[in-house]
Amino acid sequence: MKHLLTTKELTREEAELILDVTEQMAEAVTGREVPKLPALRGRTVVNLFYEDSTRTRTSFETAAKRLSADVVNFAAKTSSVNKGESLRDTALTLQAMGADAVVIRHPAAGAPQRLTEWLDGAVLNAGDGTHAHPTQALLDAYTMRRRLGGIEGRTVAIVGDILHSRVARSNIWLLTKLGANVRLVGPPTLLPKDIDDWPVEIAYDLDASLKGVDAVMMLRVQHERQNAAFFPTANEYARLYGLDERRLALMPDHAIVMHPGPMNRGMEIAASVADSPRATITEQVTNGVWVRMAVLYLLLTNGESK
Repeated sequence: MKHLLTTKELTREEAELILDVTEQMAEAVTGREVPKLPALRGRTVVNLFYEDSTRTRTSFETAAKRLSADVVNFAAKTSSVNKGESLRDTALTLQAMGADAVVIRHPAAGAPQRLTEWLDGAVLNAGDGTHAHPTQALLDAYTMRRRLGGIEGRTVAIVGDILHSRVARSNIWLLTKLGANVRLVGPPTLLPKDIDDWPVEIAYDLDASLKGVDAVMMLRVQHERQNAAFFPTANEYARLYGLDERRLALMPDHAIVMHPGPMNRGMEIAASVADSPRATITEQVTNGVWVRMAVLYLLLTNGESK
């Protein structure tokens, strides 16, 4: 594995290896007085973000620093990109600087793949358009594995704005690969047209869909990616597809509530549900650092040393 571009390209063995190494990273760092490992000392990781991001960029930066790598944060809005520099020119600049790995977030689907054509180092996709967000799916899978004891045979409902969600797509390919049953729930206007080709169940009634689930993943309604009215009002959406305490009570007692963040509290998820013990939202943030440590470690060392 030279790059991490999509979960669709990962084999089950590669995905399970990443999750296993994630567990090792969490165990190795937790409890240390200085939570750092020397595995990537002397390596340079560049965060190349063409879209605003707080948690993903910070998570990758924290992960790289905990592995003792040098980190360069490259924000497109304050760089030569604003002066018309192309992605290729930026890539060549990073190549000349000796970047060992480039973490890229870009509004255009396929941009990370293009970057691999110009860089010798590893490329990690931190989100491209509505296409893919592989490390988010991996941290979600790791969270499920820890909280539920495993993924094989589990039923996961992904609820909401599937159409615009790279998180949903990445989770679908990863979770089904790991043996989970995935159920997509949302209004027809927020489901992709090619969804019949996906290995998932489709449902429109949230109440009925919560029975028998092991995990419910609520998606943020992505107003910034919507160029049309996909539902009448925010209140109507919350009434039909928001996860509140009444709906939480419909779920099995062991089932967990997930959200990739940031949340629209009161719309797709009630504040009381987001803050409940069954919600894994802050755990997902913590687990994201371990997952990104594991991915950087595997890509830059081939798993040879810690």
